Amino acid sequence: MSLRRSGSQSLASLLGHWQESASRTPLWLQLTQALRLLILDGRLPLNSRLPGERELATVLSVSRTTVASALGQLRDEGYIVSRQGSGSQVVLPTHHQQVPTRMAAGQALDLSTAALSAGPEIHQAYTHALTLMPQHLASTGYDQQGMLVLRERIAQRYCERGLATDADEIMVVNGAVSGLALILRLLTGPGDRVVVDNPTYPLAIAAIQGASCRPVGVSLPQQGWDVDGLRATFAQTAPRLAYLMPDFHNPTGRCMDSETRQKIADLSAQTRTTLVVDETMVDLWYNAPPPPPLATFNRQAPIISLGSTGKSFWGGLRLGWIRASTRTLASLVQSRDTLDLGSPLLEQLATCWLLENAETLLPARRAMLANRRDMCSQLMAEYFPQWRYTSPEGGLSFWVELPDRLATLFAARAEGVGIHLGTGTRFGMAAAFDRWLRLPFTLDDEVLRSAFLTLQPVWNSLNGQQNNLRTRKII
Repeated sequence: MSLRRSGSQSLASLLGHWQESASRTPLWLQLTQALRLLILDGRLPLNSRLPGERELATVLSVSRTTVASALGQLRDEGYIVSRQGSGSQVVLPTHHQQVPTRMAAGQALDLSTAALSAGPEIHQAYTHALTLMPQHLASTGYDQQGMLVLRERIAQRYCERGLATDADEIMVVNGAVSGLALILRLLTGPGDRVVVDNPTYPLAIAAIQGASCRPVGVSLPQQGWDVDGLRATFAQTAPRLAYLMPDFHNPTGRCMDSETRQKIADLSAQTRTTLVVDETMVDLWYNAPPPPPLATFNRQAPIISLGSTGKSFWGGLRLGWIRASTRTLASLVQSRDTLDLGSPLLEQLATCWLLENAETLLPARRAMLANRRDMCSQLMAEYFPQWRYTSPEGGLSFWVELPDRLATLFAARAEGVGIHLGTGTRFGMAAAFDRWLRLPFTLDDEVLRSAFLTLQPVWNSLNGQQNNLRTRKII
């Protein structure tokens, strides 16, 4: 079997600004840290083959010895395996474990994942679901569109938000990313263009590329969305579809206003460009709920909505849904045949209970997250006063601007003290946003303070070196 090969130019782009000339850290070790970060982030696919030493040394403008030393260190740590004549293949160490979400002695801490652990309501939901299971055991358990009772409840939520919806317009899937992959499978082919915000959700980029499509980014302005940029991109690239996240956008946290939703829905109708609207963050608002769903603003626009329980309740449920026309859903059900035979009944029953009790459960969750957001903001002001950000109106994270292109270097050094950071480069194309971090505020205040206390000297050392370097250049 031939392995996927990472091109040298593509790898150099992914590495971004990894080289820190003023550092006392040897160049080969800096390269080791940057490559390790790409593997841990998933930006270098497992089982892919790296370029040869000579080719990589040329494109990175370093010596072959530097590259050989870095690859040798990664080989010793178990992140690559090499065979004579076959190059180096990306793997994970056999002892590699998932990064814990809480900080403990000798353990790493994950500050790259914006998600919450399960609350007591999840146990209640599953307990209730188990009492209902016996009445479903006489069936086969296969239902590719989803249980009617759950689809009715999801449809009712759309109606409450101002978008008239019938249960036949809902399809239950195994999470929003799975739903996006299914939509891509139906509506696109190899080489098709898919318009996305830049930055955007990294797993959406991965799903688009996994479907052999080409993501085309439209940069987000300082505030809001660039409607004129979308219009020009639609005209110039004739995309098969566009993927947007108007409700507390990941990673920026911004929320699309009604006027912009109207313009984009109208643009979709005029150009007949299908919009896939990711609404997975819609429940996580703090001051006021977002405007009605984008699909309400022009009923003639080809708009498909994605929802999920992952952010609202718990990622471990692995349940989401697609809202689309009955004709589109019929095609999606047929396309699903070769992927899976439906979603688990127990999870569907548990989700139904959660949605029925959402108005009781979600306010406390939103209040807790708002408090954590405010505390995280205070801690950043205390420990990292050079960082700049806008407090999000909803969602789970800050989009933090650093004073220079230091995200990759900072994340690589943070790995050395046991903390995994989400660099901005994960959220854009061609390793853009190396001066940005996505910082979740989903952890307990004490855990976050402990993490910041650990990161502060790492940041101060790195930022100080950059300031000294700039001073020398001025002199």
